[in-house]
Amino acid sequence: MSVVCRDVRREAFAEASRFRGEFYECLTARRDELFELTDALLCVDGPVTSPVDLTMVPEHRRGHGALYGALNRGGIDVERLRTLLAGLPLPRFESGRLVLAVDVSPWLRSDAPCSADRLFCHVYGRAKSASQFIPGWPYSFVAVLEPGATSWTSILDVVRLGPEDDATAVTAAQLRAVAERLISAGQWTPGDPDITIVMDAGYDVTRLAWVLRDLPVELVGRIRSDRVMRLPKPSPEEYSLAYPQGGRPPKHGKEFRFAKPETWPEAAITTITDTANYGKAEAQAWDRVHPRLTHRSAWLEHDGELPVVEGTLVRLKVEHLSKEREAPPVWLWSSKTGAAPTDVDLWWQVFLRRFDLEHTFRFGKQILGWTTPKVRTPEAADRWTWLVVVAHTQLRLARPLAADLRRPWEKPTKPERLTPARVRRGFRNIRAHLLCPARVPQPRGTGPGRPPGTKNRRPAPRYDVGKTVRRPETLKAIGRPGRSW
Repeated sequence: MSVVCRDVRREAFAEASRFRGEFYECLTARRDELFELTDALLCVDGPVTSPVDLTMVPEHRRGHGALYGALNRGGIDVERLRTLLAGLPLPRFESGRLVLAVDVSPWLRSDAPCSADRLFCHVYGRAKSASQFIPGWPYSFVAVLEPGATSWTSILDVVRLGPEDDATAVTAAQLRAVAERLISAGQWTPGDPDITIVMDAGYDVTRLAWVLRDLPVELVGRIRSDRVMRLPKPSPEEYSLAYPQGGRPPKHGKEFRFAKPETWPEAAITTITDTANYGKAEAQAWDRVHPRLTHRSAWLEHDGELPVVEGTLVRLKVEHLSKEREAPPVWLWSSKTGAAPTDVDLWWQVFLRRFDLEHTFRFGKQILGWTTPKVRTPEAADRWTWLVVVAHTQLRLARPLAADLRRPWEKPTKPERLTPARVRRGFRNIRAHLLCPARVPQPRGTGPGRPPGTKNRRPAPRYDVGKTVRRPETLKAIGRPGRSW
């Protein structure tokens, strides 16, 4: 083993042990059980099929009663944990740029009438006509993306959406808090490229750009292909030539209808890039394109004159999708104006990387068992969610330490290409060399148990399901006026 490789492994061990020690300090109640439960998530063989089965893992030294007690009455200092996650080494794109992605994933609980704060979550079937609305808890995740094709992300924050929450307001507050924590941790300093935040359709990207305009961030979001936006207003010289009789200058320019190419002016920027999977990718960009805002939805209670939120509109067209399928164009809008060709290529490339967050959701649900427990209260669901986030973070920190423990039918993989599932296979061997601050459990005593003849406590209350929460690509305003989803 080379000296450089040995130093990298030593630093990785030190960073992983430091994180485990600080995570233990973030636990305020039932800390030993919560810490060992997280280790059991990482060391159990195969997918997590039931949380109580984790008590049979050697790394979990307590009984099943301690597990349920920790999930129901444990304590996690979430703000301290969020600060800890923001201070870890994070992946970056060229020029040291941080790229974040925000998306919602539901924890479906259709058979839990005793669970509070459930909402109708929009989920897809095998076809669009098979879409359903199923009660559950929707969670908003913010993660750092990596350059290149990968299934790794770095989760920074997760927030559960409640029945009375405005999704746009919650997302804005969440992104603001994440950006401020990154700045406080020294992840962004003056002179660095702005933090890029990518989102899919359904998010009110122009509203978010206006709310977060005081932060060093630029937002990139997908726009529906049936939208109508406005071009920039004409300059005084152009206006005087078009209207020699004078009059009040217009606030907006001509309409830009996505579905009518005859309304498109000549693109300010056009780039063509050869891709391995989609053929040639052509990107056209128009500067200072903006929506015409009205006093509706999120802008209903806006004081004063409505602003003009200008940005760069990008139309991406590739030759084909996989299996030679026809590819419809994709429309993107960025909050940055005066973009260069490199910026346009960066936007559509990071938008494609946004789908890496879907791999994280799938790994969390199918392997780590994020939505497996049938917990009753949303507070217990929040604790379990944070344990899954911490487990995924430990796998990311253990990447330089993992060996390729492949199955006989699997192909060898380079160490830098190991997936989270393959890193998890060898985490038990890595854990033996990491810090384990959890205390040894006390000997189990003999409790009195339930007195004979006593009944269970009164039945749990039932709760109605709240309003609908759609997937981010189909979120829209529902409920009382003024809400934007």
